[in-house]
Amino acid sequence: MKIAIVGTGYVGLVSGACFSEMGIDVTCVDVDREKIERLCRGEIPIYEPGLEELVKRNSEAGRLHFTTDLRDCLHDVEVVFSAVGTPPDEDGSADLKYVKAVAKTFGENIRKYTILVTKSTVPVGTAQAIKAVIAAELERRGESVEFDVASNPEFLKEGAAISDFMTPDRVVVGTDSERARKIMARLYKPFMLSGERMIFTDIPSAEMIKYAANSMLATRISFMNDIANLCDKVGADVDMVRKGIGADTRIGRKFLYPGCGYGGSCFPKDVKALIKTAEQNGCRMQVLEAVEAVNERQKSILFDKLSAHFEGALQGKLVAMWGLSFKPETDDMREAPSLVLIERLLAAGCRVRVYDPIAMGECRRRVGDSVEYCNDMYEAATDADALLLVTEWKQFRIPSWTTLSRLMRNRVVVDGRNIYDRHELTSQNFSYYAIGK
Repeated sequence: MKIAIVGTGYVGLVSGACFSEMGIDVTCVDVDREKIERLCRGEIPIYEPGLEELVKRNSEAGRLHFTTDLRDCLHDVEVVFSAVGTPPDEDGSADLKYVKAVAKTFGENIRKYTILVTKSTVPVGTAQAIKAVIAAELERRGESVEFDVASNPEFLKEGAAISDFMTPDRVVVGTDSERARKIMARLYKPFMLSGERMIFTDIPSAEMIKYAANSMLATRISFMNDIANLCDKVGADVDMVRKGIGADTRIGRKFLYPGCGYGGSCFPKDVKALIKTAEQNGCRMQVLEAVEAVNERQKSILFDKLSAHFEGALQGKLVAMWGLSFKPETDDMREAPSLVLIERLLAAGCRVRVYDPIAMGECRRRVGDSVEYCNDMYEAATDADALLLVTEWKQFRIPSWTTLSRLMRNRVVVDGRNIYDRHELTSQNFSYYAIGK
């Protein structure tokens, strides 16, 4: 079976590598010539554990190919996945120009029955717009070629994307065609050998599922951050609260961890897009509006705690930051809390030293030399007036507090992920601040 995947970003490249691992012939397409040339040389443009080895193995086996032109492979494939970007427009809605561009090329060049599958996260109704674009191109050509459009939203977690794809908890496919349904079932069959987890829906429902899923997870995070901030005021311990409510099977334990706000490529963008979709359809997503507002406020919580400790006198303070990416096991800094924190610290007159195992290059690309980059976590903390834990990378979980007490000028730790033990730090004369504790 041969397929094409347009877009070699996070979703497209992971999907292509995983499909090819199952013996499917995959051509990945991207208009960025430099990126394609790098991929052909075996260079991976994103960081994801295990991806480099997967791409190399399947490229060498002749199952994974790269090109800049979709037309090169359209005559030969059964399915084309559209995994191009849908960045937020100025009003928060999803920008569909890249999605429609793929549909236009598809309509201009198909010669036989082919399915165009939207894997990008797109608003409800996008499939109808895509169909219209393809139909218009076929009419312009004066040809009648059968095709179908389907929706197949992705549910990949950065840092665990390969295992998520290989052993999915569900595969959602929206289609109104039995022919397309059978082809998609065959395509995903290798991933279903341990149990059938395919969910077939109508197309609008599939488009909505992705937005609803991410928005629900974002809601749980903002809810727990609100609860944690109230715990700080009333003297409750949010960890105890989290365990108490998570034991209720109707609620469950996942995504009940407070912190310094969510970021990344999905939650912020998808929450904004769903709010905008509702607005365009005469509705208002009041819960999600609050979710978004809480999250933006939460990104400043570490700065606020630090400022309170020093009674606002932050000018000239040297602040160490551990972690820059929005979560561990990725270099992604899109909408990361670290960016807000850096901006506020610099505006307050602080010197900022940073260390992250993977995201240093990405940080330099985003903020330049306005911060000091360090070779390791202890170098960042040397002579620091405070240490801020922003991303809970494994190597930050059990630091040597004895070493830090010797290196730091002031023993102040602000824990943005609640991973440290208060009694351990206070016993060594650290001032320790967490969230909701």
